[in-house]
Amino acid sequence: MNNRLPPAWAKHLKSGAVPNPRLPQAASGQGNLPKTNSFARAQADELLLKKAYEYQQANRLDAARDLCLQVLARTPNHPLAHYIMGTVYVGHDDEAALRFFARAAGEEPGNPYYHLSLGEAYGRLSEFSTAIKHIQRALEVRPDLVEALCALGRVYTQFDKPDLALPLYEKALKINRDHSKARIGMAAALTGLGRMEEAGVYLKEAIEHRVDVETAYYDLVQTRKFTEEPAELQSILREIDGPRLKSEAVQSLHYAAGKVLNDLKRYAEAFDQFNKAKQAAGYKFDIDQYRRFVDSMIEIFTPGLFAAASGFGNPSDLPVFVVGMPRSGTTLTEQILASHPGVHGAGELEKLRRMANAIGLKSSAEDLSKSVNSLTPELTKALAEEHLSYLRERAPAALRVVDKQPHNFELIGLVALLFPNARIVHCRRDAIDNCVSCYVLPFSEAHGYNTDLRTLGLYYREYDRLMRHWNEVFPGRIFENRYETLVEDQEAQSRRLIDYLGLPWDDACLRFFEREGAVTTPSRWQVRQPIYKTSMKRWKNYETEIQPLIEALGDLADA
Repeated sequence: MNNRLPPAWAKHLKSGAVPNPRLPQAASGQGNLPKTNSFARAQADELLLKKAYEYQQANRLDAARDLCLQVLARTPNHPLAHYIMGTVYVGHDDEAALRFFARAAGEEPGNPYYHLSLGEAYGRLSEFSTAIKHIQRALEVRPDLVEALCALGRVYTQFDKPDLALPLYEKALKINRDHSKARIGMAAALTGLGRMEEAGVYLKEAIEHRVDVETAYYDLVQTRKFTEEPAELQSILREIDGPRLKSEAVQSLHYAAGKVLNDLKRYAEAFDQFNKAKQAAGYKFDIDQYRRFVDSMIEIFTPGLFAAASGFGNPSDLPVFVVGMPRSGTTLTEQILASHPGVHGAGELEKLRRMANAIGLKSSAEDLSKSVNSLTPELTKALAEEHLSYLRERAPAALRVVDKQPHNFELIGLVALLFPNARIVHCRRDAIDNCVSCYVLPFSEAHGYNTDLRTLGLYYREYDRLMRHWNEVFPGRIFENRYETLVEDQEAQSRRLIDYLGLPWDDACLRFFEREGAVTTPSRWQVRQPIYKTSMKRWKNYETEIQPLIEALGDLADA
């Protein structure tokens, strides 16, 4: 959730004072109101927005939204109302958040905070160039705005330009040595570059100065593997008992403790910490609704549909989609592919998901057939060209660009309509290992299926059912990259991958762990190492604790 408000606004909203701000332009139809009425309306708007801000801070988002809508009904161009509405939608509907932030910035273009939040919204949607433009606009207005420097650093890191992020964080730290986002962001950029020891220095300083301690501990324990109990473990456990910790902080500490205990092979204690992290998250997931979504996808995307779609989309072979469950080897696969001089690894992109959402192809839709029926040859060509431009922007000279968003497994039907020659690599891993690896990591609310062992197992069954359908509809087209096969014979499987992409072999693909560039997923430590086999059958360490998962997986647990 975005809790930031422009300081001038936040100050008077918190205090309850209602200053005489610059009045917004009169809304359509209200231009002839007497000045006293305009002033009274402005005062009433301010009081409502003060309450909306309080609700937003208390995470009462529906109440905050309702008050903002009251203001916008009366003053449709009120920039602060649009801004608070944007903060309400952050993390829940980022497309809506983007629209509200854009309206706020349009109404008050000289406000750096509006451009900053708009840039961050674009960043969350992987629209990095546009994100950079708006954050730079914020810095033109306020060159010393530390949050904007840090936001730009984050975007550059995600955009695979970490070298550009480092000087931004250095500047931010010169302005405010103890700014949490500056310290944590610098460490994240260094970690993404594989400079783990340097990252650890910043994280330890953050802990020492009590700066975002919970995040710092979590990131610190990810920088190395422990063979002896570190002093940090007891410190983490003491922090968990601290007063008035927010849910996110409690989760970070439990995950950090669990990671250290797992390294130390104290598995029962580790799993207890992971369970407590899940309880603190409290996410919910409607598995029945998701099952209906998979039913609809299977019913709609048939061989007949694709036979009738000849001539749809764009024949480009630039896109490569690496899909699968999270923690199935997607990052490792991307690193191997991106080590080839003709391939660019773009990370986990949101572009395809945004296109799907725009046409209504999402799990919450009541009727997916309407979305699919709206796809004409002209529309698919336009969408494909837009997507190709988006990919070319990241690597103009690349022969292939890899999008490793795992959950694009849901959208393989859309991929086939837009890009009939796109390569699709499906990463598959031992079902129990895959699920356990998901369970022991912090996922966002969008991955609510990962909060409960039984739900996680049932979700995996639906993923498997949908992938089996895609393989039936597109026999031989999807390359199945089994994690265990890759680990057992790295070179042979890597050669098959490169051959599938239609490229000549390059030995650099065997040295993927030497590749420069940012890695921002939870696999950032592992992919800096040569391939190792210790992750295979890892679930046996937790066999007693994961019985609900094994039961939910059913026959897939034995596959």
